[in-house]
Amino acid sequence: MSTTQEPSSNNDGAIDSASSSPPPSSPVSERGSSTSPTISRSGSFVGSIKDEDWEGVAQVDRLTLFDLLDNLALPSLALNQRIEKWNRTLQTQSETFKKQGKYVKETYDKQKERVLKKRDVELDKLRARYGKNVDQLMKRWQDQKVVTLREKIAFVVGVSNIFISAYFLGGYPHLMHWWYTLQMAYFMPIRLYTYHKRGYHYFLADLCYFVNVLLLCSIWVFPNSRRLFISAYCLSYGNNAWAIAMWRNSLVFHSLDKITSLFIHLMPPVVLHSIVHQDAMQGKMYALERIRAEGGFSLFEMIGWASVPYLFWQACYHFFITVRRADKIAAGRPTSFTWLRKSYSKTMLGKAVLSLPESLQEPAFMGIQYAYAVLTMLPVPLWYNSRTLSACFISALGLWSVYNGATYYIDVFGKRFEKELVALKRDIEKSQRNLQSSTPGLEQPVSPEYKYLTSNASTQDEVQDSKEAGISTLEPLPPSATEPGLRHRVNGGAIIDSSGK
Repeated sequence: MSTTQEPSSNNDGAIDSASSSPPPSSPVSERGSSTSPTISRSGSFVGSIKDEDWEGVAQVDRLTLFDLLDNLALPSLALNQRIEKWNRTLQTQSETFKKQGKYVKETYDKQKERVLKKRDVELDKLRARYGKNVDQLMKRWQDQKVVTLREKIAFVVGVSNIFISAYFLGGYPHLMHWWYTLQMAYFMPIRLYTYHKRGYHYFLADLCYFVNVLLLCSIWVFPNSRRLFISAYCLSYGNNAWAIAMWRNSLVFHSLDKITSLFIHLMPPVVLHSIVHQDAMQGKMYALERIRAEGGFSLFEMIGWASVPYLFWQACYHFFITVRRADKIAAGRPTSFTWLRKSYSKTMLGKAVLSLPESLQEPAFMGIQYAYAVLTMLPVPLWYNSRTLSACFISALGLWSVYNGATYYIDVFGKRFEKELVALKRDIEKSQRNLQSSTPGLEQPVSPEYKYLTSNASTQDEVQDSKEAGISTLEPLPPSATEPGLRHRVNGGAIIDSSGK
């Protein structure tokens, strides 16, 4: 037993040396194993236990403090890596959100600027339109200088023409043809200039101007021509005079254009009335003396001689205007045919002409026009043989033009002003709605002019349906609307004056 326990009695320093290599077997143990099996079996068991303990101790002995710290740091290191990964992800998402937010903000600013700019432009337009319309209305309503200087001159000329013509016709009929020639020298250049400027110069080739030229030639160039006098007389009392009704000539004093048109159609019968029934050119118009010496003229002779210059004019008109200017007429240049076709398109005769092929409409119109000229010349012998009937006929033409002028002043001129009031009211309402929609929740102040308009013309239908409504039914304008330097309040209280500032 003592021999088996010797190795265990070794000092502790042997353990350190054995940490690197297993301890050698002692001779005592080897001999013991051969002589005593029991001791050998017991020794191997104890040795195995020692070897196992020795290996565990050696492994533990190799561990250092840093190894222990590393083992403790492994979970925290993985956690730190995961946290760092989360931080990078959050940082990336944050930068993405910042970029998206910046883009959204820039887009919003651009859209806002565009909308505000567009709204400002619309507001400027509404301000300018509102101020312009109100200024025009106030000027037309309150200002005593409603018409221009040209219209004033036309009014004076028109009224003076009536008085002077009546004075010459009643007191000095032998000067009537002089007065007529002087007016032709005044009106025709103005008509030529204005019509050419407005693109109406094809109307200057109409029959009415041709008839006036025939009359001037009969008075001053060929006073001995019996046939020319018959032609001028029949066409003046026929087609030319009746055109007052067809063309709706009006006695509108302030319109030089309407006064000129009435003069062209009415003055030739008046001059011929003074020549035939008042002997205004006795001893000068030899053609008239020949007609009286022959006992007048028959109806067929009258229509025959009047048809010669008429057909000559019609042929020239068709060739120089209808054919040679076809492209300009097709482009929209107005002529007497296009005007009549449009004006009488709803009548039975107009529908009949328009139902024909386009190539036949012009010949049909010329045929109808000649038939109309012959029809208007049928009562001409009555006007020639009777001074009273001639005076009644001329008076009827004058009254017809006065009626047309009254219709223009009341139904056209007055209604046009009422429509301007209604249009201005609608523009103001539209501007109020647009401003309110562009700035929600902002109350728009109402100007006194708008209150005035809405109190007098509530809707457009009321003005159009009420035939008795007129300018006289409107109340006086409010004092604030008539002050000098009228200023209008729009756009939520912004002030603009008549210049739009």
